[in-house]
Amino acid sequence: MTTTVNGKADLLALTGRDLGHTAWREITQDRIDTFADATDDHQWIHVDPGRAASGPFGATIAHGYLTLALIIPLFGELLAIEGVRMSVNYGLEKVRFPNPVRVGDKIRLAGRVVSTEEVAGDGVALVVDFTVEIDGSDKPACVARAVYRHYT
Repeated sequence: MTTTVNGKADLLALTGRDLGHTAWREITQDRIDTFADATDDHQWIHVDPGRAASGPFGATIAHGYLTLALIIPLFGELLAIEGVRMSVNYGLEKVRFPNPVRVGDKIRLAGRVVSTEEVAGDGVALVVDFTVEIDGSDKPACVARAVYRHYT
């Protein structure tokens, strides 16, 4: 279920809020190949299913940065922000990839708002802890702390 907030006061009130989980999303070879083309990272563990089948992961795996990039659209399933004129990705404080995402795996995003604070320019900084979970695995694919700025 998506949490919807409207404006600065609602954003500031999010501190400590568990945003829940998104729906599961399957990672396909087509998505991996498209990301490889976009980033010029065609390492065989990502794009050669035949070779990868006998490799260390038993299949091709998603790029770590593909997993990280999917946080953006998945986050939209967790939080809808209205009443702002602009939102920007301000950066990341920490990112780790403890478990590879194999082709065919399903992932979902869990999020929790760590902190909020007012920033110059009539804005709010929003710090969110994310966990990208893999269906059937106790070990996450990615853990990240992201910082966003929203200006009203």
